[in-house]
Amino acid sequence: MNLKDSICDFLYYLETVRGVSPHTLRNYHLDLKSFLSFSGEAPLDRRLLRSYLAHLNICGMARRSVRRHLSVLRSFFKYLMKEKRIEKNPAQEVAAPKLDHPLPKAISYREVERLFDQPNTEELLGFRDRCILELFYSSGLRLGELAGLSRDDFNFLFRSLRVYGKGKKERVVPLTRNVARWIRDYLQHPRRFEEGRPHAQKDSQAIFLNRWGERLSTRSIDRLFKKYLILSGIATSITPHTIRHTIATHWLERGMNLKTIQILLGHSSLSTTTIYTRVSAKLKGEVYGKTHPRAKKRKDKGI
Repeated sequence: MNLKDSICDFLYYLETVRGVSPHTLRNYHLDLKSFLSFSGEAPLDRRLLRSYLAHLNICGMARRSVRRHLSVLRSFFKYLMKEKRIEKNPAQEVAAPKLDHPLPKAISYREVERLFDQPNTEELLGFRDRCILELFYSSGLRLGELAGLSRDDFNFLFRSLRVYGKGKKERVVPLTRNVARWIRDYLQHPRRFEEGRPHAQKDSQAIFLNRWGERLSTRSIDRLFKKYLILSGIATSITPHTIRHTIATHWLERGMNLKTIQILLGHSSLSTTTIYTRVSAKLKGEVYGKTHPRAKKRKDKGI
């Protein structure tokens, strides 16, 4: 078996049959290229795979990245087994390095409101940015999901939104009355359709437009988010994905069950969603310690 040709075939399979995103395809390509460079003419067995993972570790690669490489190789070997190019999957008995699981960050509702107050909604681009922030918090979208939205994905009659998540899995999430109004007003904003203006809409299906009337990219959304984050004075380590963690935590604290949160966020496994129970408990403990009158030390008694 020619390993290089098999990798090319696998990437083609991912693109044409599985329909993975360009970003995912690029990551698979880079990881498999690294493995190809290391393996040389060695046989594809468990010893080679363990040596490769040890090599990545010696090179200083983070455990999470090593696990990603192993996950890519598992998918690749599974494909080779399906195509009957190998008789045994060398990744079956190779354990992934263990990880510590830091809790996802979440911010308070007061900080969410402070972030929302930063865009100047008197201007078209500021109005657009406020819509983006509102939608992140309303529906818990990933950055790529929000950037890929089109007009046909919105149902204003039922206040719902069709989202294509990881692996192009489709889900429907509800919209709050508030965010539905923001989006509808933005879509009907007269300056979106002014002829001869640099920001006149060029893509009839796009929702969020840049100043040239073209669909706003994920990089641009991330950049504008950082701008408002700095203006708000909130910790700079916050990202658009933090807002996804935040609304999930707020949903849980207000009584939404984990299965519903899993469906709304598009998690394939409920175990991914259960981490928010730990975030919620941590936040409740912090609030309790700050606000309970008997939780504070009494200086007058030397306690």
